[in-house]
Amino acid sequence: MSKNPFIIEVNHVSKQFEDGKYALDDVSLQVKKGEFVTILGPSGCGKTTLLRCIAGFQVASSGEILLKGEDVTKTPPYKRPVNTVFQKYALFPHLNVFNNVAFGLKLKKVDPETIKKKVRRALKMANMTGYEERKVDTLSGGQQQRVAIARAIVNEPEVLLLDEPLSALDLKMRHDMQIELKELHEKLGITFIYVTHDQEEALTLSDRVVVMNEGKIKQIGTPTDIYNEPQNCFVADFIGESNILSATMIKDKKVEFCGQVFDCIDTGFGENNPVDVVIRPEDIYIWKVQGDKVQSDKGPDVASQADLDEEDRVPKGKFTKWYGEVQSCIFKGVHYEMRVLTPDGYEFLIQDYHEYLPGTEVGMLVRPEDIQIMKKEHYIYNYFEGEVLKNGKVWFLDAEWEVEEKRLEGFEPGDKVQVKVPFRAIDLQDYEEEGTLSGEVHFILYKGNHYHLTIRTDEGHDLYVNTNDVWDDGDRVGIVIKPKDIIVESLKSKVESNE
Repeated sequence: MSKNPFIIEVNHVSKQFEDGKYALDDVSLQVKKGEFVTILGPSGCGKTTLLRCIAGFQVASSGEILLKGEDVTKTPPYKRPVNTVFQKYALFPHLNVFNNVAFGLKLKKVDPETIKKKVRRALKMANMTGYEERKVDTLSGGQQQRVAIARAIVNEPEVLLLDEPLSALDLKMRHDMQIELKELHEKLGITFIYVTHDQEEALTLSDRVVVMNEGKIKQIGTPTDIYNEPQNCFVADFIGESNILSATMIKDKKVEFCGQVFDCIDTGFGENNPVDVVIRPEDIYIWKVQGDKVQSDKGPDVASQADLDEEDRVPKGKFTKWYGEVQSCIFKGVHYEMRVLTPDGYEFLIQDYHEYLPGTEVGMLVRPEDIQIMKKEHYIYNYFEGEVLKNGKVWFLDAEWEVEEKRLEGFEPGDKVQVKVPFRAIDLQDYEEEGTLSGEVHFILYKGNHYHLTIRTDEGHDLYVNTNDVWDDGDRVGIVIKPKDIIVESLKSKVESNE
């Protein structure tokens, strides 16, 4: 029998609270011994709840948690071979540094000489030698954090859990502590599980990153994979800056967006299927158009001879090029960040070491390997289960809706039906009382020429809206759907999958 390579196994764990909401929804995760794994996500995504379930401070509603192959789902924290470093440090203000670090060893009744040796070793690892007699409330935030880490590692845990331990520090101190944590992990050789909402921190520290949202794991991978090959729009949008566009996969290695066909390296997405495309801002090559563009007899636009000087730094090859005008240019310290608008109304975010001022006409291209193709999560329609009512209306989304009479032909009151509503057909109102339903903007994704919104109704339903109006996350809205835009079908109808 082969030895189990995982020190931690989280198998189909869910955590439901008394209000019925799920903090964790069927989460599975395996962690190898010695790994540095970061759980990353926005506030309220479930990352701290997952950490607390592993630590034993919360008990999973379902599923199991294994440590070294043993089920510890209901084992109390003090019986688990893990230690936790908290966001607020949880140091004892009445004890000096030495006694804070020694506290756990004294509870275990370790002999004083051994305690002294272990505490000094832990403080040395945490770069706090010489501070043994200092009161913790006289220390800086970074020093207190080091004491908290020393207190955790002095017990020689097999797993160290860190819950946003650097969030209270200033930017420079946070960067310094990131380096120290990475070095400490290499020295100790134990498993680190680190929780943060800071994308840069996750990419800097981790062997693997676990991206979470709304109680679910959205992707697990190395920092390079997470950044360069996001599997869905949430990850692409949450990790760094991205250009995310609706596109059509023409065939293997050919994708169409912005009205042009681009070479890519992806396969297996079918033919003429809707997909989403991700292009990182630093992967778009940009140059100033100095002469008139000419139309190549082979298809895509190519720049004229006058562009050759600017194009010297641009990769050579048969790349598809497209053009636009710089709308804004901001210096970000190491690069310029520009927004470029194409004649078709698509906006691209571009990062480059060269400055192009607003009003400059520019050419753009992207290499095939820098175009990331993703399966589309949401399509052109919202789908709901509904019921035909006696008054000629349809019940769905916990409300009655007027529907055009012709839409109900062939249906009888009481029939269970499928209702579909196009993303573009949902009108959002500034005043929630103006809508049949009310809710709030829950997620915003810019798709180059429109916004794709997730609206969560007060009854807890999600619906998707494509709009050119600008909304902010958390805005309260009224929801209006016109009778002509409500499509009623048999429940047996096949759900379409094209945008």
